[in-house]
Amino acid sequence: MKASDLFVKALENEGVEYIFGIPGEENLDMLDSLSRSPIKLILTRHEQAAGFMAATVGRLTGKVGVCLSTLGPGATNFVTAAAYAQLGGMPILMITGQKPIKSSKQGQFQVIDVVDMMRPITKYTHQIASGSNIPSKVREAFRVASEEKPGATHLELPEDIAAEETDREPVVASLVRRPVAEAKAVARAVELLTAAKHPLLVIGAGANRKLTARQLLAFVDRLGIPFITTQMGKGVVDERHPLFLGNAALSANDFPHRAVDCADVILNVGHDVVEKPPFFMTEGVRKVIHVNFSSAAVDPVYFPQVEVVGDIANSIWQINEALETQPHWDFDWFLKVRAAMEAHVAEGADDPRFPVYPQRLVADIREVMPDDGIIALDNGVYKIWFARNYKAYCPNTVLLDNALATMGAGLPSAMGAKIVCPERKVVAICGDGGFMMNSQELETAVRLGLDLVIVILNDSAYGMIKWKQAHMGFDNFGLDFGNPCFVKYAESYGASGYRLQATDDFVPLLRKCQAEGGVHVIDVPVDYSDNDRTLNVELPKRSANI
Repeated sequence: MKASDLFVKALENEGVEYIFGIPGEENLDMLDSLSRSPIKLILTRHEQAAGFMAATVGRLTGKVGVCLSTLGPGATNFVTAAAYAQLGGMPILMITGQKPIKSSKQGQFQVIDVVDMMRPITKYTHQIASGSNIPSKVREAFRVASEEKPGATHLELPEDIAAEETDREPVVASLVRRPVAEAKAVARAVELLTAAKHPLLVIGAGANRKLTARQLLAFVDRLGIPFITTQMGKGVVDERHPLFLGNAALSANDFPHRAVDCADVILNVGHDVVEKPPFFMTEGVRKVIHVNFSSAAVDPVYFPQVEVVGDIANSIWQINEALETQPHWDFDWFLKVRAAMEAHVAEGADDPRFPVYPQRLVADIREVMPDDGIIALDNGVYKIWFARNYKAYCPNTVLLDNALATMGAGLPSAMGAKIVCPERKVVAICGDGGFMMNSQELETAVRLGLDLVIVILNDSAYGMIKWKQAHMGFDNFGLDFGNPCFVKYAESYGASGYRLQATDDFVPLLRKCQAEGGVHVIDVPVDYSDNDRTLNVELPKRSANI
């Protein structure tokens, strides 16, 4: 068969259902092969958006998302998406074209070393130099992308190689079982937790897996140990749980950090170095147990005393089986922190002011969204509000990026979520700056017939940086801009557009958009002027006997 046919057959062998991207002339053999495949090509308007969509497929399904571009500028547009997937732990395969490598009549026109460019931001990158190598290279790319920690891989398929004839067949995936933690490490973790007075569970990005979620819920319910989460650990355990103490959305001084200050042993599950740990370790202050698929990357603020390395779900199960509730465990301060957090989060949830107050917006969206509804956040100051105030009830229902933290990912991420979860409600939440970085994908969403709501938080500025600029004592400079009429902008793509005129109108408008189906854009004027006051919390220092 033709080598491009073999490549597509190898993708089918891996269970690929979608390929996102923009083909070029170097991909025409690949495009021809895809035309006869059950794999659906999702034509996007920018390669970066295609990469974000593929990464979201990987994030939600655990299977490798796939995207496609041509050489040169198409491939360079994948760079941000590659870093997004790599840092965020999302399995993705990027396929790029290239000029013929055996002979070329165009010299170096559009040619850059894409493999070398991708090397620092992927787990695996390779140029396919023979059609016969396709089965092993595709299998290896999928294996590496899926292996913990998941991430980005890249294959370059040159034009002349794609047209070759080959008699090879795809390589069947082998059965792989993750190793389990050593019994001695588990025993030492149990020993520390047993001796602790104020043990605390911290759930990080690496714990956001289905089996892990079940084991962690069983652990919390049986032992009664309170827990906090990092931003990318949101929803692993239902945040309505009475032992949930909050999300580490701020760098310091927020309620979860007050709980950490009291803890003497922290069971840190799924910690990922891309997320700042919600505590800064000091020698002798507290013990930290690192539970993860791999050993800890040690730095000045993270140096755990015990490491339980292996499949996370199995490790938690082993600890849960061996550990008993201790009469000397004292969670009184933790529960006081929780009560103070709940009261603080409730402030502003019914504030009628307009432009809309962030706490009110978060509360209104939480009211409308079903338990398994998915919100996809772009990046801006509102991400802190949603991380702190929006309770996630299920894993991966708050898609935020606390790794690369790139703008422009919110809308494509929401589209990827809706494509793989068509039965669930999905809302993209974007700042006006981030939305405009990939707003052209409105056409893609309309063309695909997606039922999707995009909420644009409009302050006509790069609000996060503007807030920090003021907070650090700098003069206001260089961060304000103008916006188009988002209503007309949405309508020009065939979507429905609305501009909110009163805060109390938001909930009925969002319900209306979700009920009608199709693509809807809601322009929401937002007021961030109270950030400093409301994001600084006051909580009494714990007394010596707590």
